[in-house]
Order: sequence, then C-alpha cells, then structure tokens
Amino acid sequence: MDKLTYKPVSHDHEEFLRKAKKDEEFRNEYETFAPAYTLISELLLAHQHLGLTQESIAQKIGTAKSAVSRLESDGKHIPSITTLRKYAEAVGCELEIKLVPKKQGKSTN
Repeated sequence: MDKLTYKPVSHDHEEFLRKAKKDEEFRNEYETFAPAYTLISELLLAHQHLGLTQESIAQKIGTAKSAVSRLESDGKHIPSITTLRKYAEAVGCELEIKLVPKKQGKSTN
C-alpha cells in the first residue's frame, strides 16, 4: 500500500457562506439557526481564550462536564439566562444580551 500523506484542504468559511447564501432556501435556513450558532461560537471562543477544559468550567459552575458539553454543542439545548450567566462568570466574561434592529429589506414575520 502506498504511504499516505496528510494534505490539508484549504477552506475559506466566509467565502463558502457568501456563495451558499445565494441559494434562497439555504439562506433562510441559515438565518433561522444563526443566533444559536453565534451563541455556540461565543461560548467556544471564551472557553478557548482562557484555555479552560469543559471539566474545569463545569466545576466552576457546579455542574457536570456533560452539561457544559451540551451547552457548547449543536444548539438543541436551550440554556437559561442563569446558566449563561454562570458560564460567562466561569470564563471571565460578562453576559450581554441585546436586541438589534433588523436591516432594511428583511421580513418582520
């Protein structure tokens, strides 16, 4: 068998999204889930910035590692504001929640 070598594939996520959002169905679905993905991204960035493990965050919050894992995962779990405050405190952040006016042209269903 030939020797396999690792050849990473380059990926520009922003460019991928720009192209994918040209498809209306994709764009609508993406916009539906964008807030959940933004939250997860924020949690992971804060977590990684301090170099903490899920276990250490769980200990600071007073919960199980699996609860932190669910919080940082696919968005099926909807955390309470209290849980988000505890998580923010554990990673040295403040929780900020705000409503942002929609951009012109978006529907207001």
